[in-house]
Amino acid sequence: MIEELEGRLDSFDGDQRKEALLELCEKVEAGQIDLPAAGIDVNIHCHTFFSYNTYGYSPGKFAWLARKRGLAVAGVVDFDVLDALEEFLDACKLLGLKGCAGLESRVFVPEFVDKVINSPGEPGISYHMGVGFPSATVPKGQKDFLAGLRETAQRRNRDLMGRVNKHLHPVELDYERDVRVLTPSGNATERHICSAYARKAGEMFPQADKLADFWSEKLGMEIKTSDLPETRDLLNAIRAKTMKRGGAGYVQPDHGSFPRMADTNSFILASGGIPVHTWLDGTSDGEQEIEQLLDVAVSTGAAAINVIPDRNYTPGSPSEKLKNLYHVVEVAQRRHLPVVMGTEMNSPGQKFVDDFQSEELEPLAPVFLKGAQIVYAHSVLQRTLGLGYTSEWAKKNFDSVAEKNKFFDELGDSLQPGREDDLADLAEDASPNEILVKIGDL
Repeated sequence: MIEELEGRLDSFDGDQRKEALLELCEKVEAGQIDLPAAGIDVNIHCHTFFSYNTYGYSPGKFAWLARKRGLAVAGVVDFDVLDALEEFLDACKLLGLKGCAGLESRVFVPEFVDKVINSPGEPGISYHMGVGFPSATVPKGQKDFLAGLRETAQRRNRDLMGRVNKHLHPVELDYERDVRVLTPSGNATERHICSAYARKAGEMFPQADKLADFWSEKLGMEIKTSDLPETRDLLNAIRAKTMKRGGAGYVQPDHGSFPRMADTNSFILASGGIPVHTWLDGTSDGEQEIEQLLDVAVSTGAAAINVIPDRNYTPGSPSEKLKNLYHVVEVAQRRHLPVVMGTEMNSPGQKFVDDFQSEELEPLAPVFLKGAQIVYAHSVLQRTLGLGYTSEWAKKNFDSVAEKNKFFDELGDSLQPGREDDLADLAEDASPNEILVKIGDL
């Protein structure tokens, strides 16, 4: 019965998801399911099926599993949309889970126009995030920008699919019928397109040897029957050989393909979020100039940095990427930039949560926990009082970023999810100390 309810959490029907979560909560109340106390593990960069989650997780499903795993803080980040926000934060409230939500997109950084940053093969283009949004309903003046992110991404996908269709003929997709149906609100990604091609090819070539021959010819590499019909290796090969640099469907983006970082940060700030510069692994020309890159990002509004630890080391094997990870965390701490992190789960094989007990990550675990608690505290204060980390209130009440970080870390650590709304009793000009005293009385 529990497994069946958990399966319904991934339904595209929002009412079914809500009913399933309520039934699971009832079983918790009845003592039929035991949930652990929160530990120190965090993942505040998980994509949901509103963009692409490799396991098909809905916002509610991720919240439920995060609570079952005892995560200290959990957060969702979808590409170009805030569609998961309300469902996720509502689920967190039901479950007693500290949560936050945001979005990810790609931006143009004119100061690095001639250097690859973190989008491989694309100079001047950077993945970028906003976290801790208080609501999916952004201010009136920001609605067009948010809608533009979604529309631009879908237009890119349609154009890309058209070029790939010609290359993969006779396996061709219809965007509405084959691709957009794979995600609840139609916000498809390149990974959805890859899955759709794999499934369409499987339908057209039901015999494994014929299917392997088709993919081997079209991708210009040996595809074995063991890779079929939709393994991680095949999906990655489809994406690499048809959609990325050098692929049949790839077109080098120009400066107008993505919004500027500065404009995106303005949107995030105006919508109550925290702009976040994202970091990949420190190997690109741009990321080797991380100090200058952060100077640009911070000057346009970025106030935190994102890392993906699991991509940057092989357990038990020292590497250059692991060294780079430690370096960028040191740079972030020196600059008092909260570190946002998570495992994404938008590609097959990615973990639910990083191994914080590993030799490689254990020394960094307190930094990651602090960053997550800061974003959680911001999310709550911004949502209830408009007094978040990037607010005018914060600028007036803290003499330094270090002092601000200390307050939001303490608040995020002490505040319990079931009592978040009680903060609404405070005045909008409450002092940081009054807020801490309030949560001490809750």
